[in-house]
Formats: sequence, C-alpha cells, structure tokens
Amino acid sequence: MESGYLVLPGLLPEALRERLVPEVDRWVDEGLRARSIAACTDPDRHGPPPLLELELPAHGELLAHPPLLLALTGLIGPSFVFHHLHSDRQSPGIPGKPWHHDCEPHDGSDPSLLMVHALHYLGGLDAKVGSLAVLPGSHRHAAGKDAYAHHGTAELPGEVVLDRLPPGTTVLLNSALFHTRRPAPEGPGHPRYFIDASYCQVGARWRPVKPHWRLMLARARELDLADGQWPELFAEHHFTEYTGTV
Repeated sequence: MESGYLVLPGLLPEALRERLVPEVDRWVDEGLRARSIAACTDPDRHGPPPLLELELPAHGELLAHPPLLLALTGLIGPSFVFHHLHSDRQSPGIPGKPWHHDCEPHDGSDPSLLMVHALHYLGGLDAKVGSLAVLPGSHRHAAGKDAYAHHGTAELPGEVVLDRLPPGTTVLLNSALFHTRRPAPEGPGHPRYFIDASYCQVGARWRPVKPHWRLMLARARELDLADGQWPELFAEHHFTEYTGTV
C-alpha cells in the first residue's frame, strides 16, 4: 500500500450488508449514536453508552470479517489489534469533511508501525451519495491531523477521487493518509451508509480515543468476535491509558 490506500470492491457480501443497514438505521434513529458520542465528549456526565456498536450482531461480525482480516494481514502482518469502530447514516446533502488524517500516536520508538482504517461503504459511492478523495503519499510526511484543513474539501494537486464504488466496497487507508469527504455533486441524493473500523499493528501501545475502551475490548472478548483465531485482536495491553479527547 505504497500509495497509502487500497480499494476492495464488493468486499462485503450482500447478505452481510442486508443485516448491517438496519443496524445502522437503529444506531442513528434510536439515538444510540448520539449517546455514544456523548459518552466520549462528556464521560463524567454520561458514563459508558448503553449499547456499543460491536454489540450489534452484524457490526460485531464485520470487525472480524475473514476477507477483511486477510487483507489486513497482507498489509500489516498477522498480529494487529482493533482500535475503534464508528457507524453512521450520513444524510443527503451533509457538508463535506475537510482534509484530515486519523492516525493516533503510540508510545513506541518505531515510527513504521501502522494504523489502518477500514472504510466500509455499504451502498457504495456515486454522484448521488458523494465521494472520497485521497492524497496518495501524504502518509509519508509527519503532520498534524488537521494540517490541510484550511483547504476545506478543495481539490489538491495529486489527489485521487473515489466516486464510483459498488455497494459493499471497503477502502483501506493508512491512517496517516490525508483524505476528505465531498458531498454529492448532483445535490442531495441518497444517504451514505458508512462504517469505519481501525486496526493497529502490534509492537507499541496505542492511544485509545474512547474513555470506555476497556469495556469495548472486554465485550468483544466476551462475545468471542475473534472466533478464537486472532488472540491479539481485542487485547488490552496494546494501549496506553485514556487521556481525554484530542
């Protein structure tokens, strides 16, 4: 993944997508997503969320979807740990998201250790949904997450636009790669069903982004989401203490 990204068209089978979509609807419509966000932004007031994304059966299955983990193994080796999961149904006409990257730091001395985000587009991407633009090679240069945010969602030299992806496509990003979400060019069209999950190469302790990260990993182990085959996938010892939102 020299360019910093890899497109896997149709990685998610239709049967899995058909189970994921109503779970995303429930996550949004019942206010579970909003409560999950509140649990992160003000944990002292709200405490842990009443339900975790990975407790939704199809979402839990997605985290350890065998073709996904096989692809990750080819990119970062056989030993990696789950970092976090986000799920959303983005409304038609939602504004774009400025250029950014999503890489978290770790406490190790090896800068080559990888964090990878798996961006799952349940309904694909097209002119009615919007696009994802990536900046190949930008992951090779150390920079803050918002170093390019002043460009908004504007076109940047060398960018690649992903705007024709079939349903169930997964885009794997080196988490340090700059990317931006752009709205549909034809105006409000279809909602964007979007799930992203991130994974970290073992070899250092990574910074968690959710105050309830231990609960999240413990539930994944209790549910045996790794199916006994990935012993490090939900192991706590790969993380530092939570230090607050950044």
